[in-house]
Amino acid sequence: MPAPSSPRKNQTSFDPEMLLKLVTDSLDDDQALEIATIPLAGKSSIADYMVIASGRSSRQVTAMAQKLADRIKAATGYVSKIEGLPAADWVLLDAGDIIIHLFRPEVRSFYNLERMWGFGDESDQPVSQSVLS
Repeated sequence: MPAPSSPRKNQTSFDPEMLLKLVTDSLDDDQALEIATIPLAGKSSIADYMVIASGRSSRQVTAMAQKLADRIKAATGYVSKIEGLPAADWVLLDAGDIIIHLFRPEVRSFYNLERMWGFGDESDQPVSQSVLS
């Protein structure tokens, strides 16, 4: 008898689409800039979605990351893993089914993650916050 397949590491039991809405609503409430959502299902096993957003300063990026982690924990009980808070140029939150990248604008444009994941062409743009609302 084959062993049962294990869930993806860090996977939450919360519905990914509901978690995505929580994440994008939180970022919108905190006045994040250029919120982009990239569906990863079928492209990667690391998560169902990747969310990329910018803050105007390191202080705003830090505040958005901490509030988002608190909101995810309050809604799901899941403790997000956070990397990059000391400098806050690029903060990564692992929320299980969703990976969130928060950048200062110049750092975001340097790394250009949207293009790396195949969303640099006009015909294949990430889902924007306005589409999710």
